[in-house]
Amino acid sequence: MKRAKNIYKRKDGRYEGRIPYCRDDNGKLKYHSVYSNSYKEILQKMNLSFSDISYKTLKDLTLEWLCSMKFKIKESSYCRYETIVLKHIIPYFENTIYKDIDTVTVNNYIEYLFEYGKSNEVGGLSVKTVRDIITILRAVARYAESKYDFSNRLINISIPKLDKKITQVLNFTERSKLQKYLLNNLNYSNLGILISMYSGLRIGELCALTWGDIDLTNGFIYVSKTVQRINNNSEKGNKTKICIGEPKSSSSIREIPLPEFILEILRNYKRDKNCYILSGTQSLIEPRTLQYRFKNILNICGIRDVNFHILRHTYATLCIEIGFDVKALSELLGHTNVNITLNRYVHSSTEIKKKYIESFKWSN
Repeated sequence: MKRAKNIYKRKDGRYEGRIPYCRDDNGKLKYHSVYSNSYKEILQKMNLSFSDISYKTLKDLTLEWLCSMKFKIKESSYCRYETIVLKHIIPYFENTIYKDIDTVTVNNYIEYLFEYGKSNEVGGLSVKTVRDIITILRAVARYAESKYDFSNRLINISIPKLDKKITQVLNFTERSKLQKYLLNNLNYSNLGILISMYSGLRIGELCALTWGDIDLTNGFIYVSKTVQRINNNSEKGNKTKICIGEPKSSSSIREIPLPEFILEILRNYKRDKNCYILSGTQSLIEPRTLQYRFKNILNICGIRDVNFHILRHTYATLCIEIGFDVKALSELLGHTNVNITLNRYVHSSTEIKKKYIESFKWSN
């Protein structure tokens, strides 16, 4: 914040000093005033007030930033940010003055997170978690720059690189085993898993799906909600709570067509529009319960231990193999752009690559 001597002598003979303390949402400086009968004393008061602003701690700024985000983002995102701030940032930087932070300080913090970041556990945090923490710190630094004209202390800090994992999909044999079991043991929960195999629904979206979201006449599912278990930092007792809200992004609100054989099964199981697909009642089944049931089915079928999300990857890959347009697939999956679809959800098997190569013809 600029320390300009913004001092005026009022008509009543007193001196007024105006001190900039932050910027409004339009970037315009906001001021507060101090008063005195002497010029010397007004300077002292202004220096003290400016000192109060300059010596803000990282903790203060982080909590201010967090408060500013509360009504800008979804509840689930806010709870995730709040958990990171309370668990990882504030304990380490409890009394650290923001202007004392430099590149060395933050790099030491990153090393600490990788080595000792887990509370009550031996070992450090994953690259993904460290990236999330540093991303929040960088957002706080931008907030401090915008609101108080502080220099950005994290402008030269790099976020740790995330190693790209090879995400596998269910092969033909595994898909056949799983589908055969689901069809031979149909109940509402297994029906939901079958729907996910042929729609690519995220697990939270499936848990939020009601019969009112299915158009059996036109053969569509309408996705507009998701279920998550989020941290409950505001209340003592329950550490987590169930949250039903909007999907991951605006692009995730979408219509997905279903194959006829799935629609025929749905017609036989149809319930009241307010009932959830997975339970057949107005009581929802949360994601971790469905994940447990899914893993139990994999064990029964003799299929390797994988997460529910593999169904989404498998669906995307199968769609590409049978000739889906990437743009259309991206919309079905609820992605904001096709690059996400291609880079994360399309996995060509060795057999498919071999098939493509064998299609080459020698021309004379």
